[in-house]
Amino acid sequence: MSVSALSPTRLPGSLSGLLQVAALLGLLLLLLKAAQLYLHRQWLLRALQQFPCPPFHWLLGHSREFQNDQELERIQKWVEKFPGACPWWLSGNKARLLVYDPDYLKVILGRSGYGLLLLDGQTWFQHRRMLTPAFHYDILKPYVGLMVDSVQIMLDRWEQLISQDSSLEIFQHVSLMTLDTIMKCAFSYQGSVQLDRNSHSYIQAINDLNNLVFYRARNVFHQSDFLYRLSPEGRLFHRACQLAHEHTDRVIQQRKAQLQQEGELEKVRRKRRLDFLDVLLFAKMENGSSLSDQDLRAEVDTFMFEGHDTTASGVSWIFYALATHPEHQHRCREEIQGLLGDGASITWEHLDQMPYTTMCIKEALRLYPPVPSVTRQLSKPVTFPDGRSLPKGVILFLSIYGLHYNPKVWQNPEVFDPFRFAPDSAYHSHAFLPFSGGARNCIGKQFAMRELKVAVALTLLRFELLPDPTRIPIPIARVVLKSKNGIHLRLRKLH
Repeated sequence: MSVSALSPTRLPGSLSGLLQVAALLGLLLLLLKAAQLYLHRQWLLRALQQFPCPPFHWLLGHSREFQNDQELERIQKWVEKFPGACPWWLSGNKARLLVYDPDYLKVILGRSGYGLLLLDGQTWFQHRRMLTPAFHYDILKPYVGLMVDSVQIMLDRWEQLISQDSSLEIFQHVSLMTLDTIMKCAFSYQGSVQLDRNSHSYIQAINDLNNLVFYRARNVFHQSDFLYRLSPEGRLFHRACQLAHEHTDRVIQQRKAQLQQEGELEKVRRKRRLDFLDVLLFAKMENGSSLSDQDLRAEVDTFMFEGHDTTASGVSWIFYALATHPEHQHRCREEIQGLLGDGASITWEHLDQMPYTTMCIKEALRLYPPVPSVTRQLSKPVTFPDGRSLPKGVILFLSIYGLHYNPKVWQNPEVFDPFRFAPDSAYHSHAFLPFSGGARNCIGKQFAMRELKVAVALTLLRFELLPDPTRIPIPIARVVLKSKNGIHLRLRKLH
């Protein structure tokens, strides 16, 4: 036998042929994918051609302009330069239309579309109808006392922590307080999660998810579920989801066990009011079926997140806005003292008798919207009032932050001016959207506004809020508006 016949570099003819075919198929698939990406890019270029934008890299898009958490600053510049809307290229073939014009937003929010972080279509509307009774005024009114309890626990802790010259990072404390409130109001939780160390792990999981979801949406290499699961970020996302789900499952299972002890629905109604979780457990779909365990967990997860993290952002930034504008803080305090005295008994009716405080809260929400953006995908073509149009399938990035800083909508938008929201003021119906708008607006907006007012009123009665000039907050875009370096305030006890 020759030496060449034994050479490992030679393969049988059939195996060599199979490898050649596999290589050819691989090359063909690669070419097909490249063609698909090219065609999608061309479709996007045609779809967005009526909307000018800054120059972008053929592969990286505008990504280099949004490095180091500069998204909010960049959006402000684009709002001033490009009227109505501006394409934002995440990569060479992935783009969203950044929208910050109230007329555009009115058209988009007034129609059905696919919410990328929400249920779609008929299922979403069915769930919305089922949940509406949980936010009736008669249900919400008794919550004020529970809100007061949670805020007072937070303020008591602040009294123990503050010293003469030190400052306090308030976001963590406020986040625990709003989680405490939602647990007491929506899930009839007994006790206080502010005093439970296990709650800190849930808060951390929500914070991790906030960051991970934000960055994944902007990373072209993380769009594939398979590749994302293999990445370090994907593994961290999985662990954070597990922690959040475990918390949710405990809440649901405890309530199911309680209901089994209490008996039938009518017996439960006679014993006590139905809270958010009761409404979910007793709700029926149009076909008569109850919510599945998966749908039940999804609704509780969503409400738990939106009910505490967004409100925590709102409360924290309102405190910062009042700290940096002492004249308005003083006027709010005088109004609250005249109405409530020492705040020992605050009622639902009191919350409608704080006009100046309400104006300041709204102005802070304009400057620091808790949810800086909302994403939608067009389910059908749209034409805007100025004649520009978009085809079905385009993804829209509705920038609430950009809208609130739009100089064509608000004069001197960076100035804190609560009189923008005076009772006799007039502004576009879609110029102020801290709770979004249209059919998919925040179902808990009345709940949230009441909680904001309770938190502001009780805090101003006990503390003077002062900024920490050495640690000025830096707003950064996340799913919920956060500060890059926390929100530090100096607190001075009043009496």
